[in-house]
Amino acid sequence: MTTDWEQIREQLLTPETVRLQRLSGVTDLMESLSESLLQRQGGVTCPSCKVTVGASGGRLRQMCPYCGSFYNPTAATDVRLRRARDIRVELPHIDVENRSRFGGFGNFMIGRFGGFLLHDHGSHNNNNNNNNRTTTTTTTTNNNNNSSSSSGSSSDSNSAGGEDGARVVGAGGASGLLAALTDTTAFRVGSGSSLPPIRNQEVVSRRSSVSSGGRGSGRLRSARSEERLPTRSDTASSTTSQRPVYPARTTTRREFMQEVRKAKDTKNFTEMKKFYFDTFESYASVCATFKRDPDYDGAHVDDPGLKTELVYTVHDSVHEMPSVVHKHFLKAVINALLQERPHLFTKDRVRALFVILQSPVFLTQSSYTVLAHVLRNITSLTNGDHQLLVSWFRTLEVSRLRMMVGIITQFITVRQFPPPDRSLPPLSKSKWWIPTATRVLAILYASNSSGQPPLLHYTEFYNHTLDHLDLMSEYRTWQVPNRPDSFSFCQYPFILSIVAKRHILTKDAEQQMILTARRSLVAKVARHQPPQIDIFFLNINVRRNCLVEDSLKEIANKKRDLKKKLKVTFEGEPGLDMGGLTKEWFMLLIKQIFKPENKMFVYHPSKRLYWFSMSQDGSLREYNLIGVLMGLAVYNSIILDVRFPGICFRKLLSPPVVPAYEHVAVGAAKAPALDDLAEIMPEVAHGLRELLKYEGDVEEDMCLSFQVSLEEFGQPRTFNLKEDGETIPVTNENREEFVRLYLDWILNTAIYEQFRAFYLGFHTVCASNALIMLRPEEVEMLVCGSPTLDLNELKKVVEYDGYSQDHPTIKWFWEVISEMSVGRQKMFLLFSTGSDRIPVGGMGEMIFKISCWRGHTHMLPQAHTCFNQLVLPPYSSKEMLKDKLNIALAYAEGFGLE
Repeated sequence: MTTDWEQIREQLLTPETVRLQRLSGVTDLMESLSESLLQRQGGVTCPSCKVTVGASGGRLRQMCPYCGSFYNPTAATDVRLRRARDIRVELPHIDVENRSRFGGFGNFMIGRFGGFLLHDHGSHNNNNNNNNRTTTTTTTTNNNNNSSSSSGSSSDSNSAGGEDGARVVGAGGASGLLAALTDTTAFRVGSGSSLPPIRNQEVVSRRSSVSSGGRGSGRLRSARSEERLPTRSDTASSTTSQRPVYPARTTTRREFMQEVRKAKDTKNFTEMKKFYFDTFESYASVCATFKRDPDYDGAHVDDPGLKTELVYTVHDSVHEMPSVVHKHFLKAVINALLQERPHLFTKDRVRALFVILQSPVFLTQSSYTVLAHVLRNITSLTNGDHQLLVSWFRTLEVSRLRMMVGIITQFITVRQFPPPDRSLPPLSKSKWWIPTATRVLAILYASNSSGQPPLLHYTEFYNHTLDHLDLMSEYRTWQVPNRPDSFSFCQYPFILSIVAKRHILTKDAEQQMILTARRSLVAKVARHQPPQIDIFFLNINVRRNCLVEDSLKEIANKKRDLKKKLKVTFEGEPGLDMGGLTKEWFMLLIKQIFKPENKMFVYHPSKRLYWFSMSQDGSLREYNLIGVLMGLAVYNSIILDVRFPGICFRKLLSPPVVPAYEHVAVGAAKAPALDDLAEIMPEVAHGLRELLKYEGDVEEDMCLSFQVSLEEFGQPRTFNLKEDGETIPVTNENREEFVRLYLDWILNTAIYEQFRAFYLGFHTVCASNALIMLRPEEVEMLVCGSPTLDLNELKKVVEYDGYSQDHPTIKWFWEVISEMSVGRQKMFLLFSTGSDRIPVGGMGEMIFKISCWRGHTHMLPQAHTCFNQLVLPPYSSKEMLKDKLNIALAYAEGFGLE
């Protein structure tokens, strides 16, 4: 048995109601259209957090990236509005002659639950409008309580509404409702809104109608449903009336500078003390002084909305003033921080903290307690506010950003290694200082890295004093935290220097070596076999004349031992490997593999770099060997003479940990840029830049297609960037796509299989979580060493055995070395240490020793590369020393025993 509601629904589904359902989406579509146009033109402002995001060239935003709210508030409850929309909106067709005249199910509900007067002002004008019905519906509510009538008083209502052509929709059952719905003069063409708009001035009368019109439950329900909308309006009205009131501050930069000069001339800083205290005693005062528009409610992503010159001038001036002014500044900041729930415009708290943090007063150690609480307030902001700070910090001058980084880095250092005078609070009460400061430094680092080029070099965020910490304890805390909120510097690797990261990587490798050797020993004992010393090492036995083939076989047969300590033996040579033979094996093997006849790598002479061959003439097994060699070098702290561009090391960390699934792509650089290509092929990169800047007709003048050619080893190779690329011309419209596909093809697609084998070989050995902490530039430094050759640094750390620093032979030796070219100096480094690469941290990190070989002045100098030791006879003259040393450098290959 069908209910009244089901009967009503069936009778409502008429062709006219279906047509009105199509009409109901018009308003939403128009709102979306206006929103889309707004985003295209000048950005969009979030109604919740009031942050304005500039227009982007990609798809239109639907949600605020700073607070997660929908830009269209209705989308929070209407799923239809959350889908992506295009500018070209096709509106539904409306049949004007036969359209219905009622406002959908919303007006039906009004008539069902309450007696609202629906006026038809257009009924008198039917003949004047070419028989087109134009009906307007209004809900009339008299301010007098006597005008309230019950649903059953139809005669009174009809008489009262007779003059205006109004009708009363009663609550007398389904038949009455359908009769009212059939009479189209009582309804308007609506947008499907369930309730009519309500003005703020009607709130009081409608609330009074609830109390006075109590004779019908329908009237009561209708009044309650009406009250919901004005309640929100009341809230908005009260919020508007309670707008924040900031102190009136109109100081200009010129007026402030005049006061500063006056204070310096008179030595009276009373006015300065008052200015700094009044300005910084509250967030409202800070914003009233430095905001361009103090009454602006909201924020823009790319502009903090501050009087930048005034901010800089105020902070620069306080640095030159006596400490009494600094104290007043700090007292004012304390007052601002102690405010509970200050009544501010949206994002003004973020602005105030942004201004306060730039003060140079925090350079002094006496201000660290206040600085700690400023940093704590910054970390307590929401993630959206942190993202706002990331954008704002990038608008600062480079020198000011550098100063802020230096202040926080020094703050961490002093708290980690406190001075003996006990000027800081006890560590038990200030444990939160270091984690808080490090998190704020992370915001600065994210801001610095958010654009290209970065404002500061990444090494400026290094804190070298942390090299003296128990770094492995920090690493273990990061790997296996005792508590969810445990802090470790390894969580923020940008603060650790390359020396610290190398130490962690080396110690982690040593632990893996010990574990692997222990497993081998346990396996031997379990099989009742006598253990031998060789089980603790990765033993590589090779012949010099078959170096590559023997190395491939040894590595392939001993994959399980790759994480043991490396030990190399050359057949037919009595040399014992204490490190020197390993260095020479790496050096000779790299030279053999990179020979042009192997056709594995292409040499680009303009940049003196190698890149992977696209022809795949080399075996993937050999590419894998190169990756294993690089991994073994890092694992055993050996520096290699390989010359790859920077993007190679970026690809090595894409991702830094090998995925668990084989189908996941590895070793692919995300969004390669023209600067990446310029490292390898600067001429090609220049041509592509000119193509993008060309103002003429690209298709007619350049005659390019999506088919490209590249020459390797004297043979041209042709590839299609797209399917049927030879038939697709490059035009002004698609040239950016052409450049993007060209870069991706050269740097990713064309060499994918070769680089994948290389990537997997590297991570076969270096499968360590410590790699996650490294930047691509740092991996390059670990593999290739430091690019700076400074023998003066080596001279400072050298140790003498049998000589003194003032011995004539030693003086002659350093004079000869300093007179050499850079190439010859690298040859000397190769002769004495087994590698011409500078270790991580520079020459000052090396251990180098010069020993006296008395009674052998007729002999050439010798070197123990395992120990970085040079054996130098006491020659009788500088010329003799120079000749003997040059001969030794020319024939420096091979090992022997005395």
